[in-house]
Amino acid sequence: MENREPGADGPPRADLAPRRQRRRLALAGVPGHVAKGRAFTRQALRDWGWGETETSEDTLLLVSELLTNASLHAHGCHELVLTADETALRIEVHDGTTALPVRHPAPRPGIPGGRGLHIVERLSDRWGTHAYESGKAVWAEVEASRLEYGMTVQH
Repeated sequence: MENREPGADGPPRADLAPRRQRRRLALAGVPGHVAKGRAFTRQALRDWGWGETETSEDTLLLVSELLTNASLHAHGCHELVLTADETALRIEVHDGTTALPVRHPAPRPGIPGGRGLHIVERLSDRWGTHAYESGKAVWAEVEASRLEYGMTVQH
C-alpha cells in the first residue's frame, strides 16, 4: 500500500491515519477567533482524512466550546493546537490565566451558561487541563477510530 504525503499527487488517503502531526493557530487579539478556529480545524480534519463524519462535526463543536470558554472565562484565547496521530486527535486551547475551569454541577434549565464543560465532557473521550507559568491549556481528545469510522454526514 502506498503512503503519500498530503499534497503529493492528490489529496491524502482517507484510509490512512495521520502520523503524528501538529498544527498551531495563534489567536491572541484575533477578531472572530471561534470561527477562525473552526475553519482551521475543519481544514486539518479534511487534510487528515477525518472530515466527513458525525464525529468530525462533534469535534468542531468541541473546538467552539473550548475557544468560547477561554474567551469568556480565561482572559482570551492565545493559541489553538491540534495534534493528530494514529490513536487520537488532541485539541488544546491555550489561554492567559492559570485558574482552572469549573464544571457546574448541573446546568439550570432556561438559564444560559454553565453547559460548556458538560458538552466537552460528553463529546470527547478525555479532557483535562495543563497549567504553566503564564496560563494553561484546556484539552480534549477524540479517538481516531471514531473520526475514521463515524457515520458519514449527509449533505
